[in-house]
This record gives sequence, C-alpha cells and structure tokens, in this order.
Amino acid sequence: MVDKQEKEGRISSIEVFMAQFPFKKPFNISYTSYNSMDSIIVKIYTENGYFGYGEGTPDQHVTGETVDSVYNNIKNNLAPTLIGERPEDIEKIHDLMNKTINKAPTAKAALDIACFDLVGKKLKAPTYTLLGGRFHDNFPLTYVLSIDTPRTMANEALSALEEGYQIIKIKVGQNAITDIKRIKNVAQSINNRASLRIDANQGWESSDKTIEVLSSLKGIKIDWLEQPVDSNNIDELQEVRKRTNVPIMADESLLDVEDMRTIIDKKAATKVNIKLMKCGGIYPALKILALAESSKIECQIGSMVESSVGSAAGYQIAFSKKIINSVELTGPLKFSKDIGNLYYDIPLFKLNSLPGLGIDIDEKNFKSLTKFKTLIR
Repeated sequence: MVDKQEKEGRISSIEVFMAQFPFKKPFNISYTSYNSMDSIIVKIYTENGYFGYGEGTPDQHVTGETVDSVYNNIKNNLAPTLIGERPEDIEKIHDLMNKTINKAPTAKAALDIACFDLVGKKLKAPTYTLLGGRFHDNFPLTYVLSIDTPRTMANEALSALEEGYQIIKIKVGQNAITDIKRIKNVAQSINNRASLRIDANQGWESSDKTIEVLSSLKGIKIDWLEQPVDSNNIDELQEVRKRTNVPIMADESLLDVEDMRTIIDKKAATKVNIKLMKCGGIYPALKILALAESSKIECQIGSMVESSVGSAAGYQIAFSKKIINSVELTGPLKFSKDIGNLYYDIPLFKLNSLPGLGIDIDEKNFKSLTKFKTLIR
C-alpha cells in the first residue's frame, strides 16, 4: 500500500511545449540549413511541488523523428504512461517507455532529462552527483563552423581564435572538391593555433571518396574526422579507419547500445559521439559509455543543437565520466534567444554545482518562444 508521502512524490502531471529557437545566423550542414531550431520542452511535476525540465530536439535525418512526432508521442503515448510513477525509478521509467513505443529516442530523452532534473532538485544535488559524482573540472569549448564559402569560413575561424577558442570544427560534406578548399583555407587561417576537427555528416558517402579527400589534406593536422560516410554502412566506416591514420569518430552510425556493440566488433571507429537525443537520454547514454570504456573508445558528448535545457543535461553527464574527453554542446551560443541561463566562459565551460540541471528558466523568453503546449494529468 502506497503511503501519502510516497504518493505525493509520484509524477502527477506533465506539461509539453513546442518551442522555436532562432539562430543568430543560418547554420548549414551537409544535408540541411537551419534558420531556427524546433524543440520540445517538457516539465514534469510531482504532487509535493517538485518539477523538472527536459528537452527533445529531433533530427529526422538521424532518428526519423520530427518535432510533431516527438510532441505527439510524448502527449499521446509516453506521458500518460508515466503519470503515477516515481521519477527516481529511472530504469522502470525507461522500461515503461520502451514497452509503450519502439524507438523514438528523442521523445524519451526529453522525459529522461526531466526526471533527472526533478530528482536532483528534490535531493538538492546536481545531476552529476546522481551519475557517480564529478570527475572533470572544465571542458574546452569547440567553435563549430557551419558550411559556407572557403573564404567566409576561414575568416570566421580567425574571428573565433581572436575570441579565445582553441578548438575549431569544420562542417563539410556538400561537395568534396569545395570541402578540400574549405579545410585548407581554415587550416591556413588558424595556422596551428587551434585544434582542427572535421565533420562531413555522411556527405562524403564512400570510403574511396573519403580517402581521396584526406589524401589532398596531407600536412594538415586533423584531430579527427567525424562520420564521413553513410550512417547505415558500418563496413564503409570500418574501411576508412583501416586506410587512414586520421582518427575516425562515429556519430550518426551510433544511436544505441546495439550500434555501439557493432562499432566495437567491427573496429569501425576510434572515437564516438554520443548524443542524448539519439540514444534516449542520460540513462541509455550511461550504458553506451560503459561499453565504450570497456573497449577503450574515447567519447564525446554532442548535441542536436539544443537549448540550455538539453545542453545542461549533456554537460551533467560529460563532467561525471572519465571516458568523456570532449564535449560539443554550444547550441545556446548560436541562438539569439534561449530559455535558460547556461553560462559559457569562453574558451572553457565550467559547470556549476546547483541542484538538478543547474539552470534557471527565463519564463518571459520561454513564453515568447513557445508555439503551443498541452498538459497531461
């Protein structure tokens, strides 16, 4: 029999918001261009007054989800299933969600994150404490160059250096010949004064084309190359790794634990980019991290360009695990308006020790960015 105190600590309602975050300037990657980012924000309440925020930012090209499908899956399927459950019972929460609907990792991530935020606030502890405590003191920030002309990208990289950034990541993948010019121009601009990373977002398609591009970049120091080939073709990714000394990072090829096992078995990558939106939240990410650590594969926590809510969740897990040596959670820096107060101290990110996700919500901004909402009881 459930006593009154325990009953009051269970999930009583879930509010679901569709919000739209405007970019300061268009953000271009290999397969699309963004002027704004649509995202689903959730707020989970318990009867005794605690609440937690979560976020689900979908990318249909990666997980097959849209902002509408995430909103509807939470509203019609997942949220009703969680009413009456304890937010602390995170494994049960995921079991219930997985039984209710297959896949839909971004929708599940929003609810997972909100549970961790709520429980942290209830226990007056930062989320990283719930994950094993803090390991890292800070992380260097990465400046991500969206696809543009070679000259524009080189000039932007130089401006980023002047701002204090020590890591530059180049988005490429629309045209291999122009990509070579982009990378060479940026490399010349920064002149080894910052680390250089390349992300083709599957745009180079095949191992042969990838090796051809890399052969044109000899003499340029590259930290790593991220997801040059199609996400569904692990054998091609494996082939790239075999044929180059440049470290290879898997991103879109890694959604869940099964993908991690495949990458390990095939030795298809030396590094992986884990995103909460791809795997279903903090709890599933812990399982992927455990597998990666057992195989000594270095990890990055990345993002689908989330607001302060989703980005804060990524930082909470990143700061707690030794195997994570890189983060790329700079969505709030790209938005002209955000709903949270995640603080960036360029060129570093230093996490606070406030309860839960460690952020406050700007209710005025939140209201102005929200397009529609619903409440599930």
